[in-house]
Amino acid sequence: MPALQRTEARTRARLLQVHGYTIDLDLTRGGTVFGCTTVIRFGSAEAGADTFLDLRPQTLHRAVLNGTELDPAALDGNRLPLTGLLAENELLLETDQNYSSTGEGLHRYTDPADGAVYLYATCGPDLASLVFPCFDQPDLKAPLTISATAPADWTVLANGAGKRVAEGRWEFEPTLPISTYLFTVVAGPLHSVYSEHDGIPLGLHGRRALAADLDREAAELFEVTRQSFDRLHQLFDQRYPFGRYDQAFVPEFNWGAMENPGCVVFAEEMLFHSAPTEAERAGRAMVVAHEMAHMWFGDLVTLRWWDDIWLNESFAEYLGYRVAAEATRFSNSWSGFAAKRKGWGYDADQRASTHPIAANGLESVAEAMSNFDGISYAKGAAALRQLVAWLGDEAFFAGINEHFARHRFGNAELSEFLDVLAQSSGRDVHAWAESWLRTSGVDTLRLAVSYQEDGETIASAELVPEGSRPHLVGLGVFGLDGDGRPVLRESFAVEVEPGRPTALPQLAGAPRPALLLPNSGDLSWAKIRLDEASWRTVASSLSRIEDPLTRAVLWEHARDLTRDGELPPSAYLDLVAAHLPAEPVDAIVEAVLTYCRLRLMPCLAPADRPAAEARLASVARELMARPEADQGLRLAALKSAIENATGPEQLAELECWLADGVAGAELSASLRWAALLRLVVHGVIGEERIAVELAADPGLTAAEGAARARAALPGAEDKARAWSLLFDPAGGLSNAQLNATAQGFWQSGSEELQRDYVERYFAEIPSAGQRGDMIARSLAGSLFPADRSTPETVALAERTLAEGELTPALRRVLADQVDDLARAARIRG
Repeated sequence: MPALQRTEARTRARLLQVHGYTIDLDLTRGGTVFGCTTVIRFGSAEAGADTFLDLRPQTLHRAVLNGTELDPAALDGNRLPLTGLLAENELLLETDQNYSSTGEGLHRYTDPADGAVYLYATCGPDLASLVFPCFDQPDLKAPLTISATAPADWTVLANGAGKRVAEGRWEFEPTLPISTYLFTVVAGPLHSVYSEHDGIPLGLHGRRALAADLDREAAELFEVTRQSFDRLHQLFDQRYPFGRYDQAFVPEFNWGAMENPGCVVFAEEMLFHSAPTEAERAGRAMVVAHEMAHMWFGDLVTLRWWDDIWLNESFAEYLGYRVAAEATRFSNSWSGFAAKRKGWGYDADQRASTHPIAANGLESVAEAMSNFDGISYAKGAAALRQLVAWLGDEAFFAGINEHFARHRFGNAELSEFLDVLAQSSGRDVHAWAESWLRTSGVDTLRLAVSYQEDGETIASAELVPEGSRPHLVGLGVFGLDGDGRPVLRESFAVEVEPGRPTALPQLAGAPRPALLLPNSGDLSWAKIRLDEASWRTVASSLSRIEDPLTRAVLWEHARDLTRDGELPPSAYLDLVAAHLPAEPVDAIVEAVLTYCRLRLMPCLAPADRPAAEARLASVARELMARPEADQGLRLAALKSAIENATGPEQLAELECWLADGVAGAELSASLRWAALLRLVVHGVIGEERIAVELAADPGLTAAEGAARARAALPGAEDKARAWSLLFDPAGGLSNAQLNATAQGFWQSGSEELQRDYVERYFAEIPSAGQRGDMIARSLAGSLFPADRSTPETVALAERTLAEGELTPALRRVLADQVDDLARAARIRG
């Protein structure tokens, strides 16, 4: 199945102008296929020209071009040749399309709780042809007119405003011009809640089994939606253009959300089936604002080709955090960005697969998914924070609004955006972009301080840049108050030019500070290195610093030191034990504990891991025992206490929590299954208990929890069964079930058994690429043996990368995992 090449897309874009799609879906044909009748009206710049249509049907029944029947046998893989085009053309296609179980195309899910069926379409970046025949590239935008026949008790949603016109029959108004990857339908016996704001009809939708969750969360979701609309309407001259605004929460979704205009789709975990942490609520608010920002960045104005994905994701990411911080009650959202999100980006930017934020030179759409990563999201957002700090809000948004005015309902690329920013600001934005958007890697800002003979007065200080970019950063100067707490005395802006140290004359002659913090306020994308005295203050007093953003920056600094091998894992654990029990922000607590579990543990020898787990479990219990700890902190701590439980006493405590609950915190279904998983891993319970628990609560969370637990059963037969489910394409696992099984597999088993499966893994993983990107990403990501950080495993992995025939998506995920494995092996020694 050939992937669309950039050269082909350019040729087709020059030739074609798509006037519109009429798409009629028949969702009543059973559980395997759905019917699709599509009419495409399009013009051709050259009479008699040839092109091709993107189409991946189960069966092509009929194709008629300008009244002439085409031979269905002409379909070549995923392409239908179209020859002898007229100036104006009409193409009719009648197809059966396959339902998906991988979240790609039209995904079909049967609710184990009540047997109800739900559908949703995911079409980006090149999946639209799994749902309807189309010219599937972002710069051939067109209106979509959608209709559907569905079971009588279903609700059907789509990009346009629609209604039921007869029993089981739904029709939708034509959309404004949008790209094919933004098409969606959501269908099933949905539970819905409606509202309105500023003339925009609003809807929230989810499975009927989750009606209580949706009703409970509707008030906050509508509040954040209204606040985000108001703030974006203040920032942008162009109002929201796509009519109604539905937000649907769907099962087994591969991403956090998708910005389909008029009908945004979210992973249903964001409905919070149980009490969430404050960090989870703040994260959801950011995602709501992020997807709404896409209505402008991505939907109103769309990238021309996938190497400008930053024009979608970086801007939505930046505005998601900014709008959440400025317009909702989650005013500390940037702390969560510093504590967790930036680490995702920093890691990506230090791997061999790093790439510039923009102009990545992607020549094939098959490579596009590889760059939906921490660079396009987190680094891009950080770069925009830096750009706004440099240009100022007025010039920045003047440029954005001119960009929208020039390209509304069309496409644009980096150079066009830079032109309007240069015009609005009068500054050399193109040079800034060369440094920031067309280079890769992370700069380092190293603080160098010398003292006078008395040792208490600064003689000189400078910031020494290591990298190629200019930086505008804050420098925070902290002293100690009467109780010995670090407090901010002053902060000043520093402009750092690449290639030469930047003197800090403001500090000359000043008393010795307790802490000097480069990048105070977290306005740039750079690693920092403190002077020795400042690090001693961090080690002794991190938890006593009042500002949560400053603490988040310093926790990220400590994480970075550990990943670079400059701070031993044991010293990082010392920092955690000394300061995390007093941390009041659950976003920071979650970020630190997640890093310890996923990244720090592989840096330790297997013999040292139980002691580290016990230490983290002790930290979690200290957090839970704090009288002033709020619900979010208790839940974050409880999750870590469960995941790190080790030894008879802690495992027995898990059994007590399962039987009697936990004082001061809710043992949700997901936490309950996390506890059961830990008991399975340590051989306390087995299949019989898993089956009992699953029968008691047959919902989605339980189904995934049971899959994870069964894969973690330690016996040889259990491992063989799980392996067969993972690698047999006919195994019948959905994307979510496969991912859960992969997550459980390596958590138990004898050393000999695990060693054998490591060899099998690297022998068989190349075949995963033929099962689609999402399956490949799960098997290369969640199933990767990340805990086996030995030179032998690294050598096996590197050989697979060098010799295996790997698809672009599989190669990218596998290469990133190998980078992290090699880093852990070096630290472990």
